[in-house]
Amino acid sequence: MAHRDYVDAPLTHAASHRRTGVNVASLALVALRGEGVRGRAMQTPYPRLGALLQTVGDAPYETDESRDIRFRLPDQDGRDRWLRLDEIPLPPTTPAAWPRS
Repeated sequence: MAHRDYVDAPLTHAASHRRTGVNVASLALVALRGEGVRGRAMQTPYPRLGALLQTVGDAPYETDESRDIRFRLPDQDGRDRWLRLDEIPLPPTTPAAWPRS
């Protein structure tokens, strides 16, 4: 394999790596909302974590046919939707995710 192939390889799989990262973060959020942990997680200096914990609350989650972890949350009309972690709307006062612009 040529050097150029190694340089381009990460770009080839960027979408699947991002998807895996979202799923790992989803499982971490599930763990952090557990009894005895949630209170401490809410005290961290990470405002996006607190906003996610508040928004997701105790919402059920499941793995869909694409093997993505989704949380069942009501939309603005009150209908339940299954959302990936990166699709969950947060309050407008929540700081932007990295990279911040």
